[in-house]
Amino acid sequence: MSRPAESPPAVAAAVILAAGEGTRMKSRRPKVLHPVGGAPMLAHAITAAEALGPERLVVVTGHGGEAVADAARRLRPEARIAVQAERRGTAHAVTQALPALEGVTGDVLVLYGDTPLVRPETLARLVAARAEGGHALAVLGFEAADPTGYGRLILEGGALTRIVEHRDATEAERATTLCNSGVMCVEGARLAGLLAQVRADNAKGELYLTDLVAIARAEGLTAGAVACEEAETLGVNSRAELAAAEAAFQARARATAMAEGVTMIAPETVFLSADTRLARDVTLHPNVVIGPGVEIAEGAEIRAFSHLEGCRVAADAVIGPYARLRPGAEIGAGAHVGNFVEVKNATLGDGAKANHLSYIGDAGVGAGANIGAGTITCNYDGFLKHRTEIGAGAFVGSNTALVAPVSVGAGAVIGAGSTVTQDVPEDALAVARGRQETRPGSARKLRERLKAAKAAETAAE
Repeated sequence: MSRPAESPPAVAAAVILAAGEGTRMKSRRPKVLHPVGGAPMLAHAITAAEALGPERLVVVTGHGGEAVADAARRLRPEARIAVQAERRGTAHAVTQALPALEGVTGDVLVLYGDTPLVRPETLARLVAARAEGGHALAVLGFEAADPTGYGRLILEGGALTRIVEHRDATEAERATTLCNSGVMCVEGARLAGLLAQVRADNAKGELYLTDLVAIARAEGLTAGAVACEEAETLGVNSRAELAAAEAAFQARARATAMAEGVTMIAPETVFLSADTRLARDVTLHPNVVIGPGVEIAEGAEIRAFSHLEGCRVAADAVIGPYARLRPGAEIGAGAHVGNFVEVKNATLGDGAKANHLSYIGDAGVGAGANIGAGTITCNYDGFLKHRTEIGAGAFVGSNTALVAPVSVGAGAVIGAGSTVTQDVPEDALAVARGRQETRPGSARKLRERLKAAKAAETAAE
């Protein structure tokens, strides 16, 4: 996720509501742990909140609570966990976070773990609006193309006077297209007092956070509102909405990358991850998939139908087409990884080449080395992984099997078709294959014998 260009106003705490069961997802996985851009939706919410520097981060869990709590702590070890054992509405969820917010008097952001596209810049505007307007709270709204079903933000003189649910709104209020996202910034010193006054006097018998606006105004306080693009507020409650969120994320990520100097030949076919790092003058060809943990340096070229994850590609390297870089792959400057080559937990030095049909796993390949077509590092013995080390400038002939652990010295040459089981010294020539035997005329005799045998078999039938 991108960060604001300028330092945003700090908040004292952020509360992320992540207790929803998500029954429409039809999944055993907690809803907020479904990925968008290769990262759980919860991670997007945490990243957005962290951009504003909260001293405390509270994640409210419910369904699948242990898994959600574990994920939250992996993302931010100091995260505090609050449990909403009974799901009785959004105000009830925030109330469960109050013990973890004890002593907090500064601004408290309330976000949702299933709304992964809210920008840090938008949250910064929300916090600024609350402070600059002297409001008790501020609510994030969006202009809906179709507001049907959404709660409306009713403004008078620029101040938020109430939030009206669609079913309760008058015709005039329904004509309002400014809708409630649920995201809110509340003055921390007032939060507990406002929450204590929320009543479950509605059809569902739940405690709604939206009631804080009316409660604050009844106390003579004011509320504000900030609008953002509708796409930012997209919540995910089904697989279809998850796909929509992914599409929106990808469109944003591609646009950001191209604005920062990345070339995409067919942007709509390229897929990025939330933590993808692309330098200027990187070129991405059609149908490239970049999974989590990828960094690509200036001038590198990723050709069509390549898949990268957990790897680093140095400047001016060329990957693909049809290449796969798996976690731990480190590709040096100007190196080439060609079609149908897979690299895993291995380093290719500057200018090294593996251009065709090879597997390089658990290995180090020195600068300028050449790996011939069909070469594999045999790294697994059925129980343990072993490394192969290939020195700078070495030449490994086509269809070579390097049985690890083994090393090939700098400048060494391996003859094509070899199975190498012993170390090869620097500048040595190694050939490890059976001696060829040629018998003139034997191929013709073999064909005749086989042809006669087939004819006899056919006649017997």
